[in-house]
Amino acid sequence: MRNDVILNKISVIERCNKRILEVYQQDPKNLLDYTKQDSIILNIQRACEACIDLAMHIVAEERLGLPQTSREAFDMLESQSIITSEISYRMKAMVGFRNIAVHDYQAINQDILQKILDKHLDDFTTYTKQILNY
Repeated sequence: MRNDVILNKISVIERCNKRILEVYQQDPKNLLDYTKQDSIILNIQRACEACIDLAMHIVAEERLGLPQTSREAFDMLESQSIITSEISYRMKAMVGFRNIAVHDYQAINQDILQKILDKHLDDFTTYTKQILNY
């Protein structure tokens, strides 16, 4: 399933991921620079929002239902085997991080941010590949 909306959202996700990698440079010391940290968090936030938009678009296009939350949209994609349960779980976790960043529920935990950067940035790519392969 490919259309302009899907390809545009995937392009946004890829651009954000690229920018995160450029700023972070696989060096945790870059998180000590607040300008770099803000850039990284903003691009994670944008990538998350594009992932949510992508999920909502597919749910609507495929008439899978009316998700009440962004997390529910990922559940719907999972239930139709559009994405795996593992990537659904990881995307929902990213939404949780995004909510903290956007709504400032609490201060950003640098250990969590670093874990996302070191171990979970590829989740965005895995998600987009699964969407494209559907």
